Parts: sequence; structure tokens; C-alpha cells
Amino acid sequence: MTEEVKLFGTWASIFSRRIEVALKLKGVQFEYIEENLSNKSPALLKYNPVHKKIPVLVHNGKPVAESLVILEYIDETWKHNPILPTDPYEKAMARFWAKYIDDKLWPAVTKVLVSKGEEQKGVIEEIQEQLKTLESELKEKKFFGGESLGFVDIAANIIVFLLVAQEALGMEILTEEKFPVLHGWYQRLVDDAVFKECMPPREQHLSSVKVWFGSSTPSK
Repeated sequence: MTEEVKLFGTWASIFSRRIEVALKLKGVQFEYIEENLSNKSPALLKYNPVHKKIPVLVHNGKPVAESLVILEYIDETWKHNPILPTDPYEKAMARFWAKYIDDKLWPAVTKVLVSKGEEQKGVIEEIQEQLKTLESELKEKKFFGGESLGFVDIAANIIVFLLVAQEALGMEILTEEKFPVLHGWYQRLVDDAVFKECMPPREQHLSSVKVWFGSSTPSK
């Protein structure tokens, strides 16, 4: 029986990109469906009636929503090329850091884009403290998961968005001088063939951030 795998997403969403990376790391064939979030399709509303947002993975007619939940589903469904550790403690720690990124870093990153003046300076300091925490976790490792791209690295694509956003908007938040460890990790990440394949064209990404700046916070 042929498996049916569909991904509802948008090209500019880092949360959609997480799912694309995971599916391609696993070698899973899937149909990508681009959504217009200002005019959501009946299919998206059917498959995610609670949050009504992307990404949504539909596997043999069964929908799964929320990017970190989808990543775990993918890893448990297609066992080869695991993205989560098998050790229970290491797996728990991977979940902890992914949640830290979504619950702490992402709200601060979106806030810094819409704040100004002293408020923005305070948010930048907050982000930099969070980045120091992530550097302390990464240490001398090639990736957060060790030698290969894994669950936390995929979740940390928020950092890629931050680097694009600071370039587009003329900010200095995550500089190589202040965060050499994270910059080294970033370079390894974007050099990875699968991750590179899933990244939007840089100029298009920069342009979209400039357009988005000042609008409502994107969903996750």
C-alpha cells in the first residue's frame, strides 16, 4: 500500500521548513501544499480546525499539527535516520531545548521586530542572554545532537530566521564576534545538503522579512 503524505505550509514559515527538513532527512516522499494564510483553504481548516494554522502533516488521511509534535511523529513513524536520541534522558533534553527555543527565543525574536527604542534594546539583551544559554549547551559539539543534524538543530532554524531578519532590518543581535560558537554551528547547518535544499532563496527571504516587519506575529 502506497503511503499518502501531505504537508500544508507556507514557503516563508520556519515551522513549515522544519517539517520539510525532517521528511527529506528520512527520505519520505510527500506532497507539499502551499497555503495562503490570508485565505486559508477548506482543507487546512478541515485538518487543523483547532488552531487553523500551518504546518499540518497529513499521513494516510490522519492530520498532525504543531511543528514539534509533527517532528516527533515523523521520527516515530519512519524509524530510519533518527532525529531524536534513543536514550530516554538525552531524548528528554532534546525536547527541553526545542521547547526552550519555541517558548523563550521565538517570542523574543518576533517582539524585537516590532519594538523600538529602549524597549527594543531590552529585547535585544534578552535575546542575547538566550543565545548565550544555547551556546553553553552547544559547546564544542558539531550539532546540538552531536555529530549529525537532529531534533534541536531543526527546531533552532529560528536562529537562521534571526540572522536573516537582522540583516534585512539593519540590526546587530547575533554577531560572529559575540557568538562564534553559534556562527560556526549556523555555517555547518546551512552547508548541510538537506537543510540547504529546504531554505528559501536568500533574497526572497530578506524581502519577505522587510515586508513582514511591523505586521502581526506569524504563527508556529
